Amino acid sequence: MSSITADAVLLDIEGTISPISFVRDTLFPYSRDRLKDFVSTNLASPVVQDILTQAEALADGGDAVTALLDWQERDVKAPPLKALQGLIWESGYRSGAFRSPIFPDAFLAVKQWKAASLPIYIYSSGSVQAQLLFFEFNVEGDVQPLFSGYFDTTIGPKNGASSYLRISEQIGASPGDIVFFSDNEKELQAARAAALQTVHVVKGETLYHPDFLGISDFCDVAVARKEHSPA
Repeated sequence: MSSITADAVLLDIEGTISPISFVRDTLFPYSRDRLKDFVSTNLASPVVQDILTQAEALADGGDAVTALLDWQERDVKAPPLKALQGLIWESGYRSGAFRSPIFPDAFLAVKQWKAASLPIYIYSSGSVQAQLLFFEFNVEGDVQPLFSGYFDTTIGPKNGASSYLRISEQIGASPGDIVFFSDNEKELQAARAAALQTVHVVKGETLYHPDFLGISDFCDVAVARKEHSPA
């Protein structure tokens, strides 16, 4: 077992603490099949209008809905798409159409870290709204209280080192005192470039990258709160 000391844990969601298949086979089809009707039904909503305005700007004046559908088909991490998906997924969660899964070993680790007073943050390409829904309507119940904060791509792209530096500033911890767990090697490379500690989570379809500490089970790594000497 590997041991790490840190002041904070930063977690990716998809492929790290939850199966990739949930987003790919459940959430994406759900929003894809309902996107046009949802926009049409909620056209008077200021939130939806703002999303359409952002999408039109990103599409250089093209049709917003067409752009949103294209981005979703190509899995483009466009902020207006992520915001709209979050709204559509909320309707699915609240109707009981699905519940979000979490790997049992990841859930156990999160509970242990929380009990040890180690703050845990989420950084996902899904909007903060979608993240909150993921943890509120979870198979384990409402697990939002386990987490100290949430970040999405509005803080910056996940493959950009500057994003992790901004997260470090907002958390109030030195980059080297944060440990980031992800299944994505590009995200890990960016986090490492920002001086974060990194752990490669290798589950399901993920291939291990030898440049990083890799785990297939969260029980394979122990994370303890770092002790700081008195000033």
